[in-house]
Amino acid sequence: MIIVTGGAGFIGSCLHAALKARGERTAVVDRLRDGGKWRNLARAAPDRLVAPEDLDAFLAAAPDVRAVFHMGAISATTARDGDLVWRTNVDLSEKLMRWCAARGVRFIYASSAATYGAADRPEQFSDAPDGLDALRPLNLYGWSKQVFDQHVLSALGRAEAMPPQWAGLKFFNVYGPNEYHKGGMISVVKVKYDEVARGEPARLFRSDRADIPDGEQKRDFVWVGDVVDVLLWLYEHPHVSGLFNLGTGTARSYLDLAHAVCDAAGRPRAVEFIDMPEALRGQYQCFTCADLTRLRAAGYERPFTSLEEGVAAYVREYLATDDPFFRYPGLNA
Repeated sequence: MIIVTGGAGFIGSCLHAALKARGERTAVVDRLRDGGKWRNLARAAPDRLVAPEDLDAFLAAAPDVRAVFHMGAISATTARDGDLVWRTNVDLSEKLMRWCAARGVRFIYASSAATYGAADRPEQFSDAPDGLDALRPLNLYGWSKQVFDQHVLSALGRAEAMPPQWAGLKFFNVYGPNEYHKGGMISVVKVKYDEVARGEPARLFRSDRADIPDGEQKRDFVWVGDVVDVLLWLYEHPHVSGLFNLGTGTARSYLDLAHAVCDAAGRPRAVEFIDMPEALRGQYQCFTCADLTRLRAAGYERPFTSLEEGVAAYVREYLATDDPFFRYPGLNA
């Protein structure tokens, strides 16, 4: 089977749906709790649902596993409990990687563009291994992801036993269905759609930098369907290992995003600027843009969905319907 940690979460559940559509047996490691998170798995129930606290016992039973997709993490950029974040994002990741190495199981994990910190020029978003140690994340979450990336490359440099395939994906700003449980970490696309659907203007933070006009802060927004496509491509190409950026390679402004949401929702383009919360000042990435040189060199050639196309698909096929949960071709619709 295939293990997907965080498999009931946003990216994990979309990946899980794609794996089930391919006929794979799966074990999802996650907690459903008492909210609606179970709906992310409603179209494709896993063969096993393993609580995180039961993962050690599950692995000790020597299940027949082909690959581990490690998507689970504390992903809040506002997280404050450093010990908990370390145990979850670093220790657990190392445990899984060592388990995969010992048993010849492929290991694909989620890193983050948050590792790039205050980088604000395209050339600063290279995923080349020799530049990894120079990165300076702005928050605890980004730091934890940076630490594990460093540990992976250090183990490789020491010629330690590694999984037969290992890949870390630095996700940029992913948006799309199945993110509805994420609270304050939900994508800007969903937040702006909710505002516009209520007949309100799309509200954007004023810039906290004199050299960047309001609304011109730029991010690399990537459609979750494209993220799933890259993950499946890696699964189909077991010879490809490495640390890779996963974005579109194009930075788009928040104003572009707000206009795309208004257009997709069939509403006039109306934007209102509000002050940035004090807690975000100095920790807000004003520019991100994935350098895809290494992913392309590894052989991934498919185009990425444009912001306008992705937002339109999200709004019209999901958010504006009675069934907003991810649908994958070949899975029960």
